[in-house]
Amino acid sequence: MSYADITLVCRDCSSRFLFTAGEQQYYATHGLTHQPSRCPSCRATRKGSQGFGGNQPASAPRAPREMHAVVCSACGRETEVPFQPTPGKPVYCRDCWEDRRGNRAYGAPAGYRSDTRF
Repeated sequence: MSYADITLVCRDCSSRFLFTAGEQQYYATHGLTHQPSRCPSCRATRKGSQGFGGNQPASAPRAPREMHAVVCSACGRETEVPFQPTPGKPVYCRDCWEDRRGNRAYGAPAGYRSDTRF
């Protein structure tokens, strides 16, 4: 399929912007069926204002994390974790967690085998 540059009008600022043949080809190969309705500048502004997670305004304050005091199962040092520990399961301080995680490929859980089929 052949593509040609198209001039579009931004729905936010009403400025004209170019939807290039290369962009059109990218959209087609990624299954995007609609043309962009915002210019690159307005798209960047909108994307930046959405904040982390996409549906929350950037100005909304984030609630502080609830931290839980625990004793590290490996070294016995007191530490805090951002989750409610489950009784009977080990909890590690940051250093011990990094040591344990560093010993496995890609952070796979203990006993995980990549050749195992489910």
